[in-house]
Amino acid sequence: MKLIVKVKEIKGRCPVYKIGDKIVLDEGYKMNLEETTAVCMHSLSSLLPYYNAIAKGIEPKRLGLAKTEREDYAYVQCLDPCEYTQGGTVVFEIGRGLNNKI
Repeated sequence: MKLIVKVKEIKGRCPVYKIGDKIVLDEGYKMNLEETTAVCMHSLSSLLPYYNAIAKGIEPKRLGLAKTEREDYAYVQCLDPCEYTQGGTVVFEIGRGLNNKI
């Protein structure tokens, strides 16, 4: 089972990510360095509380990370408050599965 974390949106200017970049986790927790396109250490703090639950099949809505029960993807954002730092806040879309559409 793979967990795919994809950059969906960037508010401001991020020096690490661009739209479409992804972090791929094999077995839900092993970072796949061959398929991962970029990693920012700051963004990992936003992902760490949720990646294991999502990989184990907890619905994103139950975690407060999606609007509806039927939504397959969870959404989180990095912690950079871009309006104050002149950086960029990145919104991530997180999904499970080998055939993930992300």
